[in-house]
Amino acid sequence: MAAQNNAPLPEGMEIAGYRIVKKIASGGFSIVYLAYDADGSAVAIKEYLPSALALRQPGELVPVISTPNLPVFRIGLKCFFEEGRALALISHPNVVRVLNFFRANDTVYMVMGYESGQSLQEHIARLKARDNRLGEAAIRQIFTGVCGGLREVHANKLLHLDLKPANIYLRTDGTPILLDFGAARQTINKDVPKLTPMYTPGFAPPDLYSKSATLGPWSDIYSIGASIYACMAGAPPQPADQRRSEDKMENQFARLADYSPQLVNLVRWCLELDPLARPQSVFAVQKELRSPMPAPVVEPAGPIDTLRGLVGRLGGLGRKKFAGKS
Repeated sequence: MAAQNNAPLPEGMEIAGYRIVKKIASGGFSIVYLAYDADGSAVAIKEYLPSALALRQPGELVPVISTPNLPVFRIGLKCFFEEGRALALISHPNVVRVLNFFRANDTVYMVMGYESGQSLQEHIARLKARDNRLGEAAIRQIFTGVCGGLREVHANKLLHLDLKPANIYLRTDGTPILLDFGAARQTINKDVPKLTPMYTPGFAPPDLYSKSATLGPWSDIYSIGASIYACMAGAPPQPADQRRSEDKMENQFARLADYSPQLVNLVRWCLELDPLARPQSVFAVQKELRSPMPAPVVEPAGPIDTLRGLVGRLGGLGRKKFAGKS
């Protein structure tokens, strides 16, 4: 079944004690709304509504799911609900806060804390429009926070599986939050092969392209490397499935001379095609990011530069003497 555009819930609608303000995002898997709770606090509500399986017409609340798609829809519904319940147990400043989850309109809703800011993807795009890129200090700071949140996720026996700049949200103070976990989608794809995989080329690890590969923290670590690379290059790396046949990444790494060899080597390490060749824990990545930034290399002054400096100092001395006499 081809994907279709689903009508969002109407603005002003009350649902489970929340008032829908407007749709703020939508994708192939869900629709996200800005809403207010009973106390008037802003929240984000994510509605499970995979566009390849369900259709909701304008003016309707309950989506129509054809009989052949119903088993797949229900598997995803169960996974989405369980993911919300697992995320609700996590309290970490770099992981989205799940405040509540409930069933309504024959689907499931996840209520999250609403934060002001922008996605890392939007930030990269704005910088690129000005022919600019994120500096190394900013990259290290952002991804140290990302790794902190991801360590907590992994400690709770969860994987993100859809890590990319679009799912890393930057608060107005620059601190990152992990959003939009993809574990439920991957479960659907594994259980029901007919559904098109929902991963993002360039950021998805090669593990997701293989039915026999074991997914683990190393899968998310590949995506961390890809996301850091996107900050450095302004675009995602070569998709993992293409790298299997002809890997062009070495030439791409050579273009990152504005960044320290340590950071480039960390990205290269994370982007290893072999899962066993990557860092095996997020802590190892975080440790590298926290290591002191190398001091900039200062070229020794040549004879011309030395002479210019001497002339400048003599000129300044003469001006001081002249000013003193007057």
